[in-house]
Amino acid sequence: MTNAVKKDNKTAVPWWRISFGEPEVQKLRDSVLSEHISAGPVTEEFEKQLADQLDVAYAVATTSGSVALLMALMALDIQENDEIIMPNRTWIATAHAALMLKAKPVLIDVVKDVPLMDVSAIEEKITSKTKAILLVHLNGRSVDMKAIEIIKKKYNIPVIEDACQAIFSKNPQGFLGTQSEIGCFSLGTTKLISSGQGGVVVTQNKGIYEKLKAIRNHGVKDNFTDHWSSLGFNFKYTDLQASFALVQLTRVDGRIKRLKDIYREYKEGLKGHPLLRLVPTKLEEGELPLYAEILCLDRRRLTTYLELNGVQVRPLPPSLDISDYIQKKDEFPNSKLFANNGMYLPCGPDQPLENVKRVIDLLKDFRS
Repeated sequence: MTNAVKKDNKTAVPWWRISFGEPEVQKLRDSVLSEHISAGPVTEEFEKQLADQLDVAYAVATTSGSVALLMALMALDIQENDEIIMPNRTWIATAHAALMLKAKPVLIDVVKDVPLMDVSAIEEKITSKTKAILLVHLNGRSVDMKAIEIIKKKYNIPVIEDACQAIFSKNPQGFLGTQSEIGCFSLGTTKLISSGQGGVVVTQNKGIYEKLKAIRNHGVKDNFTDHWSSLGFNFKYTDLQASFALVQLTRVDGRIKRLKDIYREYKEGLKGHPLLRLVPTKLEEGELPLYAEILCLDRRRLTTYLELNGVQVRPLPPSLDISDYIQKKDEFPNSKLFANNGMYLPCGPDQPLENVKRVIDLLKDFRS
């Protein structure tokens, strides 16, 4: 069958769909009328509810997932020239957090089947300058945390979980982002819950929690201080954003179900396709696929075909090693596979399943 462009092109299918509605507007209105504008009781309520739902002791809300990563590194006292081990496949924010402190990202390739850090390659990268392992649960998929725990204990190296794409995703041990010293989440517009922008740092350690709170507010516990005690900045979340986030928390169960349904639709619909492969997710173990990722050796042609049929798609982001300002010594063959051939299909917690089925019908007609 040919790849002729179909004529039914009236309804555009966006690559991502998340919704906000009257409940968010009402909660925002309540906060404004109560004069809860900056960081205050609404932010504290959101932090408490999220910590309870994730079964973690402490949560600190901040301006973005990127800043959450920066705060996590600051809480571990990362200094200039310290080495931070991280995967080559991640959004650039992971590396930028280290570079902002003049630390050095040490890149590790991912495994062949999924874009997750190859944990077996970590030990050969550990040196006397290694001060943290910053792993990434990319797209809700769990890094091998049992293997990470062994390395952590053997070398006494703290671990940070970049779970910005993995809020409420699980492995058999529990929620991702809660199984190390510090976990980081994003509340951006392309996440499971969103306040437009925002991030959260979580920890089980009270000492780290107190550090995080100070870092968020120029190094002091409150603004009425007679002493500048430590380095920090204005990384505060606001009650206006927290108003949105609190309502979004009430939508979690339904959104989790929708993301799983979308993944199952694509998995069944693309089964046996000669040109396309869905990047696997372990739904049965609790992993939550935030995005619908496929690999296609002819990504450009597929993108053109879908967009001409009213379907919006996105390529997977590039790997870190292509950056001119990140030092690297290795080749990353597995990373290249995902960077060169990966793409996002329409997805999102409020994406209609009818849209997904329409995309699948188009993909079934896509042939060489």
